[in-house]
Amino acid sequence: MTTQPWTATVLSIFPEMFPGPLGHSLAGKAMERDLWRLAAVNLRDHASDRHRTVDDTPFGGGSGMVMRPDVIGRAVDAAREGGAQGPLLYLSPRGRPLTQSRARQLADGPGLLALCGRFEGVDERVLEARGFEEVSIGDFVLSGGELAAMVLIDATVRLLPGVIGDAYSLEEESFSGGLLEYPQYTRPQVWEDRQVPEVLLSGHHERIRAWRQAMALEVTRRRRPDLLGEMTGHNPRTVGAAQPSADPERG
Repeated sequence: MTTQPWTATVLSIFPEMFPGPLGHSLAGKAMERDLWRLAAVNLRDHASDRHRTVDDTPFGGGSGMVMRPDVIGRAVDAAREGGAQGPLLYLSPRGRPLTQSRARQLADGPGLLALCGRFEGVDERVLEARGFEEVSIGDFVLSGGELAAMVLIDATVRLLPGVIGDAYSLEEESFSGGLLEYPQYTRPQVWEDRQVPEVLLSGHHERIRAWRQAMALEVTRRRRPDLLGEMTGHNPRTVGAAQPSADPERG
């Protein structure tokens, strides 16, 4: 029995937007190698009238239109019958924030189904009836869920086995250990009178590791102290009190 590659199924009224950026760089190359697959479903194909209507006016009044539950319900059911697997995700600014740990959970599964909302949103009944998980990529509003779905899929696909050649690099990234990533440097060694920190030129792996850990803590303390508050054994008021050299905030 052949195992199907990790598959992202996207429900949208603009399926032509996909793969878009997902067809390039790491995600695109991985798709060419069949490490993952993308299925874009046109929600209008599941409308019941000749105009292929997917929305209607909201009960209770108000501006804008709301996406119909019957159309979305049929689209979800058809996708499931077609073999689509994984959790149902609705990209919404009121959803739980997307995190690196959630992306890893999704990468460990068989795939996902992402609903891209438009207009004023989606009828609440279909979200409840089909068990959608609402996911947000930030505290802002987009014109639709397609770009958010691409962000979600890209964040997940890059964690799939074989997509990134150096698996160790994933362990060094921001959020992988609860911290933001330490600053990176490359050639030239001196640029506009700014030098690469000496410790990185020392060749002493343990000193470099310790410096990077200290810098990751310091950058996180300054920019995202909320992350430190979530880590066991770290106090955002005291972590990073010992200032490491070459502070990136001071240049």
